Amino acid sequence: MEKIQNAIAKARAERDSTLKTPGNRRRSAADGFTAAPASGQVSEAWNSLPELKVDKKRMENNRIVSFSGGKEASSIDMMRTRILQQTRANNWRRLAITSGTADCGKSTISLNLAFSLSQQSDFRTILLEMDVRRPSLAGTLGIQEGYNLAAVLAGSARFEDNASRYGKNLIISTNKGPWHNPAELLHSANLPKVLAEIEATYEPDMVIMDMPPMLVSEDMVAFLGHVDCVLLVAAAEATTIKQIDMCERELAAQTNVMGVVLNKCRYMEAEYGYGYYD
Repeated sequence: MEKIQNAIAKARAERDSTLKTPGNRRRSAADGFTAAPASGQVSEAWNSLPELKVDKKRMENNRIVSFSGGKEASSIDMMRTRILQQTRANNWRRLAITSGTADCGKSTISLNLAFSLSQQSDFRTILLEMDVRRPSLAGTLGIQEGYNLAAVLAGSARFEDNASRYGKNLIISTNKGPWHNPAELLHSANLPKVLAEIEATYEPDMVIMDMPPMLVSEDMVAFLGHVDCVLLVAAAEATTIKQIDMCERELAAQTNVMGVVLNKCRYMEAEYGYGYYD
């Protein structure tokens, strides 16, 4: 773990000597972070969504440790705290979670963070499955309803018909299968309007977007202008330092890089947990 951290730090130092990292970018001044009580209309919108029933054993088998909480979830809760500190300090509301390549566990991290945030009773979170090439959240959660966020983003379906609510303050919208034209969908001029309408209706404090891997397609890079910050997930013994550096370089040129999560660690000191660091 320490060797990986040192290697990434060295790569960043070398990169920063030639690349000027942008400051705290925001999509607009009107998109500021507020944690205000929900109005009656907003509460009604939340309550009208079908309730998501999640099996505890299924979550354990899929490593969604924050669902039950406790010692197993301590590293996720620590990551949640640091993310909240940064988002509140910078008025960030849209957090994208991506990785360099497939199978790094970005969707697992997305779900863990979402359930951890749901434990904050006064904090409203929406998790959107934006990886429409290879969706997996419905399978992980055991959702059978055939929700299709991609159709919502394309403008052919309503969000309220393709989302469910866990508890009082977490909404999750998934996809029943791969979308036929993912590149065109995430490049669509209609997409910003759809996202703005979702935020206006439900007034979330944070929108987590489970994005496609960066080095697999151009989808993530094309979408960077719609997010406030990005969390990069790397897989131990699989993701290379060069890949992390390439991703961070591309991300830093267009948005705010919140940090890196080192996932799938077989051998690691107890204090590191999932290996989150910025």
